[in-house]
Amino acid sequence: MKKIFIPTSGPDDWKQLLAEPDKHWKRGYSARALAHCWEQAQDIPQDVRIVLSKAPEMTEIEALICIPEHQVPLPGGSRPSQNDVWVLAKTSLGLLSIAVEGKVSESFGPTVGEWFKEPSPGKQQRLSYLCQQLELGFPPDSQLRYQLFHRTASAIIEARRFNAPDAAMVVHTFSPSDAWFDDYSAFLKMLGLSAGINEIASKRLASGVRLHLAWVHGSESWLRA
Repeated sequence: MKKIFIPTSGPDDWKQLLAEPDKHWKRGYSARALAHCWEQAQDIPQDVRIVLSKAPEMTEIEALICIPEHQVPLPGGSRPSQNDVWVLAKTSLGLLSIAVEGKVSESFGPTVGEWFKEPSPGKQQRLSYLCQQLELGFPPDSQLRYQLFHRTASAIIEARRFNAPDAAMVVHTFSPSDAWFDDYSAFLKMLGLSAGINEIASKRLASGVRLHLAWVHGSESWLRA
């Protein structure tokens, strides 16, 4: 994992960090919309802040660092979980790890069943590890989206690394129709939670970390950025 980061000078600096820059850096796509939104805020964007503040632990929140395309290593293979944005924030109760997944029309990728169709030892190790982080039984529901597992686990893993009492996974969408919300809602249900658009759901894990999940409907104006 890299430990030296260079500050951005603008949204275009985010492009070079993408796995496929020419494919994903287009007007109307989530990578570009997210970069422009977060760069202009130079902190947690107001729409995200409003939703997070609905949890009593986050009524006062300030971003300390925001890292685009932050990679969190996972066991069972060489590919990390690559967060669209990862934030280390400060609240009145301590530090907060936030893993942000940007969306417009693209899906959350394969289901657990599709990803685990050929369960190699590495995949078994990884999925078991993710379930441990989320304190779920193994194997999980095959119809749920694999990306939501490793993105949420990323927030928890980094919370532990920085001794933060809180971890949050935020879907920051610019989709006019909130595409793929049903997949997110199903993931929450598996965790024993429920929350609508622009709402937050929270639970305390047995490990002691307070986990928060939120779906934030961002301004569609960023699709034209």
